[in-house]
Amino acid sequence: MVVGLLWFAPPAWAAELPLSDVSLDPCAQDDPGNQPDFKRPMGASCYVLSGEVSNPGSRALVDTDVYARILDASGEPVLQNRTRVGSIGDIDPGVQRFALRISVPAGTPGPFEVRNPRARGFNAPVRSRVVADPDDLDDLLPLEREIR
Repeated sequence: MVVGLLWFAPPAWAAELPLSDVSLDPCAQDDPGNQPDFKRPMGASCYVLSGEVSNPGSRALVDTDVYARILDASGEPVLQNRTRVGSIGDIDPGVQRFALRISVPAGTPGPFEVRNPRARGFNAPVRSRVVADPDDLDDLLPLEREIR
């Protein structure tokens, strides 16, 4: 019976969403993600990737991921072997701000360049969810609540 239910479940389709005004800036000194007590020579530095995401459709998209190539001053990728930089959750129709934290290996030479930023959201959940209410911040990690 369960197999039958899975067989008839409609597939989740992905929609590409344009990003604009994208910037990568160091976390503020008082940002909890900065973790000054844990800085070590081999540690990481906290940065915030922010900008605007546009959903031109008439329905909200869920489980939206952000992709980008982040390069250091020498043109080398900051995030090795991946372009997915994080998740920004559900995106309502229209334009809205987004922000997510990124850990950059300590000692990586800046300034950084963000190339080909884009987002991809889905018409149905693709990850298990704790809550269904998009306005409820309980499903976000405490650090992500602070930069929303």
